[in-house]
Formats: sequence, C-alpha cells, structure tokens
Amino acid sequence: MTPLKEINTGQVLFNVDRYGVATVTLNNPDKHNAFDDKIIAQLTVIFIEIAQRDDIHLMILASTGKSFSAGADLAWMKRMASYSYEENLRDANALAQMLHALNFLPQTTIAQIQGAAFGGAVGLASCCDIVIASNKASFCLSEVKLGLIPATISPYVVNAIGQKASRRYFQTAERFFADKAQQLGLVDEIVSLEALESTVIDMVSTVLSNGPKAVRQAKQLALDVAYQEINLDLLSMTSERIASIRVSAEGQEGLTAFFEKRPASWQKEPTSEG
Repeated sequence: MTPLKEINTGQVLFNVDRYGVATVTLNNPDKHNAFDDKIIAQLTVIFIEIAQRDDIHLMILASTGKSFSAGADLAWMKRMASYSYEENLRDANALAQMLHALNFLPQTTIAQIQGAAFGGAVGLASCCDIVIASNKASFCLSEVKLGLIPATISPYVVNAIGQKASRRYFQTAERFFADKAQQLGLVDEIVSLEALESTVIDMVSTVLSNGPKAVRQAKQLALDVAYQEINLDLLSMTSERIASIRVSAEGQEGLTAFFEKRPASWQKEPTSEG
C-alpha cells in the first residue's frame, strides 16, 4: 500500500506535517460537516493508514466552518429510511468499524471542537484521547428525537461520560454546552474560539515532548488496565511492561537525558506553520 501523504480536496482533508502530526479535517461546512457512508468510508481508510504508520505520532481531528459535525447527513438518513434490515445492518457496521478504528488508534488523538457536535459527532469526540472545545461548542445525543437510538456510538460515549449521564442524555436528547460536557468528562479543556487552535498546538507540543514509543505504550496501558481486577496477573503484566521499557533504547535515552540534564533526542518544538 502506498502511504497517503495528503488529501486536500473533497469532504475529508488529510495531511501530515514534518513533526509527524496528522490532521484529519471534516470539510463539508455547508452541511455542518454531517457525514454519510462515503465520508465514513474515507475516514476508515485514513484511520487504518494512520494506525499503520510509525512516522505519525499524533492525530488532530478537526472540521471547517461553524459546526464540528451535525452527525448523520440528512440525505443519507433519507436513503437509509428505505433500506432493508440487511442494508441498514451493513451501514451500521461500517460506522461501527470507523469508530473502532478511531478509538483504538495507537497514536494520541486530539479532537478540536469549535461548535455543535450532534449525534454521531459525540461518538467521534468520545473516541479521542483529548478533547479541546471552544466555549461556543455544544453537544446533543439527538437520536431519540428521530425515533432512533445512539447504538454504534454508545460504547464510547458511555465510556466517556459514564452510565448515569448516558442514561439521561440518551433518553432526553437535551442539548448541553461545553461546561456541562467538561463536567461529564467528555471535554478536557474549554477555551475561547479564538484560542482554540493555539491551545491544540500547545497540547501537541506537550505530547511530542515525550518519548513517542512510551506515549503509544502509555495509551495502550490505559486501555488494557481499565476496569480490570487488581490481581496477581495484572501486577505481573504492569511490572513486565515497565521493566521492558526501562531497558529499551528509548527508555535508556530518556533516563540518560534526564540525568545529564539535556533534551532527549525526540524533543522538538512544533509550530503553527507545521
């Protein structure tokens, strides 16, 4: 497979800068970045490629225009209304696979949310490691208003905001704003719209100042130990992981740099110019 370098046309944009930061941008502002089966397929291809690339250390998920994403495209939903059960199941599986690919990307993922994130877009945010939102952002699990349920996004949303909040917002379809989203655990930081991009860049710099292999392993560690019983098997697994990384080339470089009071070999300073 020939690696994608960039996509700068169409409804999904993709590029990788010289620091190994990939940016995936929903680019359908006239429809509030709503997505359909074609966009889902594009995102899936991109996420799978990012996961396979050692030269990509971090991914930003962003969008153009005022809204982050309105969720499912209305024209697509209209088509789905006439689909058979089997056709609906195929479409649902495609969305589920895209969300799974995003959630389990080995690289750090940052969602940059400037405005409304409705329906499936709440799922996109829930799948990202870090969510930075503007004070103009709003969220809504709107499916029940249409007589539907937020099924494919539910594992990630429940993981992000908890069962109790999910039980409320799945049923009420209430719109809530960035401050409530932060209280629920969906959003990590809230900044002004004007400061959103620079705050994301600062977070990128923070992540890239750390050992790239260690960052990947730290993310996987969080996924692997979550909700596990603290028993001898877990103690053994975590001990093996720290011992292994201590003797790795990156671990040795990090420790040596610390004791020699110098920057580690991977420490770089990304800028807004990429």
